[in-house]
Amino acid sequence: MKYLIIGGVAGGATTAARLRRLDEKAEIILFERGKYISYANCGLPYYIGGTISDREMLFVQTPESFGTMFNLEVRVEQEVTAIDRDSKQVTVLNHRTGEEYKESYDKLVLSPGAEPIRPPIPGINDERIFTLRSVDDTDTIYEFIEENKPRRAVIVGAGFIGLEMAENLHQRGLKVTIVELAPQVMNVLDFEMAAEVHQHLKTKNVAFFLGDAVTAFTREGNTVKLSLKSGRTINADFVLLSIGVRPDTTLAKQANLEIGERGGIKVNKYLQTSDPDIYAVGDAIEFRNPITGKSGPTYLAGPANKQGRIAANNIVEGNKYEYKGAIATAIAKVFDLTVASTGMPEKVLKAEDIPYQSIIIHPGSHAGYYPGAMPMTLKLVFSPAGGKILGAQIVGYDGVDKRIDTIAALLQKGGTIYDLTELEHAYAPPFSSAKDPVNMAGFVAQNILEGKSRHIQWYDILEAPIGEYFLIDVRTPEENALGTIEGSVNIPVQEIRNRLDEIPRDKKVVLFCGVGLRAYIAERILRQNGYTEIYNLSGGYKTFMHMTQKQSNEDIFEGDVIEKDDILYQRGTAQQQQAVFEKRTVEVDSCGLQCPGPIMRLKKEIEKLSPGDRIVQKASDPGFARDVESWCKLTGNLLIGVETEKGIITATIEKGIPQNAENSQSGGDGATIICFSDALDKALAALVLAQGAASAGKKTTMFFTFWGLSILKKQKKPRVKKDLMGRMFSWMLPSHSKKLALSKMNFGGIGAGMMRSRMKKKNVEALEEMLDNAIKAGVRIVACQMSMDVMGVTKEELIDGAEIGGVATYMEAASKSNVNLFI
Repeated sequence: MKYLIIGGVAGGATTAARLRRLDEKAEIILFERGKYISYANCGLPYYIGGTISDREMLFVQTPESFGTMFNLEVRVEQEVTAIDRDSKQVTVLNHRTGEEYKESYDKLVLSPGAEPIRPPIPGINDERIFTLRSVDDTDTIYEFIEENKPRRAVIVGAGFIGLEMAENLHQRGLKVTIVELAPQVMNVLDFEMAAEVHQHLKTKNVAFFLGDAVTAFTREGNTVKLSLKSGRTINADFVLLSIGVRPDTTLAKQANLEIGERGGIKVNKYLQTSDPDIYAVGDAIEFRNPITGKSGPTYLAGPANKQGRIAANNIVEGNKYEYKGAIATAIAKVFDLTVASTGMPEKVLKAEDIPYQSIIIHPGSHAGYYPGAMPMTLKLVFSPAGGKILGAQIVGYDGVDKRIDTIAALLQKGGTIYDLTELEHAYAPPFSSAKDPVNMAGFVAQNILEGKSRHIQWYDILEAPIGEYFLIDVRTPEENALGTIEGSVNIPVQEIRNRLDEIPRDKKVVLFCGVGLRAYIAERILRQNGYTEIYNLSGGYKTFMHMTQKQSNEDIFEGDVIEKDDILYQRGTAQQQQAVFEKRTVEVDSCGLQCPGPIMRLKKEIEKLSPGDRIVQKASDPGFARDVESWCKLTGNLLIGVETEKGIITATIEKGIPQNAENSQSGGDGATIICFSDALDKALAALVLAQGAASAGKKTTMFFTFWGLSILKKQKKPRVKKDLMGRMFSWMLPSHSKKLALSKMNFGGIGAGMMRSRMKKKNVEALEEMLDNAIKAGVRIVACQMSMDVMGVTKEELIDGAEIGGVATYMEAASKSNVNLFI
């Protein structure tokens, strides 16, 4: 028998090796159009970044060693250009000699892989624009960096390779910017899981533009200018395209082999193409997904290797080994984070109309009392009928790999959430908890299926009409003060049994805490006291907070300039110099403590210090970086700096001078006004009060949230890209202040017109003049970032003079005010 294999690396090389192990006498020839047949494709970014220092470590086998080991012929730099199925021959072009010849076969295996996508963008073929798919690509990028010493890189596309390259280029000292068309990085994840990656990238000073696209590349000297759809321009010394790949089906199409719905080579369960003598494996094929039943490609090395083994078995022993499809288990290192997924994300199941339920938990990597426990976020998606596992995603710092592999093994075998509850794992404090995160996910899912708990998702809260849910924050008052969901009531879980009369029985009640555990305890209390419409916010405030923060990280390098000395400088930033005094410094380790543990520990320790003393506190809870900043502003202590390395946050805090009564939260001389309404009369009232407060010498802050944002919209706004919900809000809400209606007697807009006319006759300033004069009088105009993100309002749409802020901004202003109004 004579076997020909087209393409090496994972699928082709595995097929060739297995064929030889099964058939010692066969003639086997492997064709590879490149120079290398067996290399660590997934290791290429780490060689560029310097983690893998020896290039030779990338090669599993050389053509010579592989040929000798398996007694087969390896022909590199020889490309198969055509297949003649009738004569069972292929045409080969030898790139070294230019010779073209034919080779016959009994069985043929296609393993051509996939090719990078290069869309027809003007300027995309510039020599400073690269793709990364092969060793040759790697060598080209590596040599470019060594020879040109670039300082700024832009990566177009934020998939696995794009983010791995962001980390490795950052490690080499480059300033990295990512441009991603989707509203999130890593599209295999659901949005709330990607949001954690977004916040981590910010801590690494990586710039990234989400929901934006490159429209043109322009070369100016050694600089590549990227024009974006949003109107922005980014400068780079070089660009890496990581937009994605597509199956390389050139040969298959030329040979009239059947192509699948998603553009890959169609194969049956034995990995045969439409020609029974031609098999195909790897990235070029598509196969039915065992979860959705839909056909599609799987761009992963693991499945390609397994396919090569199965195809070889069937070629030699007859078609009796079935390929069952890949559940797409994948993992990536993104700076300090580990990001992993298996099965289907929620968004795919929703699009395919497959019934599902999902939960989010935030367990620790091992027992919290043993040093070094790190947080992780685990999302589990399962069938509401029987609890069959449909997918899982995990983002964390330690132990992510073994948890995703455990869930993947059960998923592949048709396991259920009940299997997760019963899973027996190896337990010792350094490695796990007695109830492993995988068990915990099963327990939470079981409670839902058995009716002991009802979960509600973050998007249900954001998309609900105002007043539909009665929100209860069951955390401590100290936690609540650091940030909560707008409109919620704080009833700590310890007090809930004694405060039942404050909780309505005729409304849907949503309970939330930091991560969901205390909310579940409160839920059980209420359910057993006769409450029926009770919900637990899945993932708790931690997930909600991640979702309502700004997701992108644009323009952080816009102050960078290269001067005549060819050095990159940062312009426009205040250089603060601090005198160094002899201070007492105390180190506090709160790693392993979940929110609010680190903040409570900080409060306890700082009370022991004198003004000017410092605490250097370490924490593993990702929310600590935000919480410590808000806490310092609220308490009058000084945050010297925050650093993050390998998931450990280190904050340096200097104890401030205790606030006296005049400067305390209840004795400040400022005024804060929350403007929640988009009614013309209420907006006028708010501005009249603000101007009055400012004229009385009060430092006045107006905080515009939700419907109140309409007051701040420009009449002539730039065109900005929005998602569907953002566009819907734009259609339904006033487009600018002159479109505001009266809260009563509006009469389809006639009332508002009459009001404006009446004000003009009485020489009362129009709303727009009031707003302008308030800003001139020093009134601080703050737009709520969370509300903007929820309602799809961008900074570009707001009037000049408006700043963007969050709950901490409001709390800081409110703490210095003795007047606080809600309109």
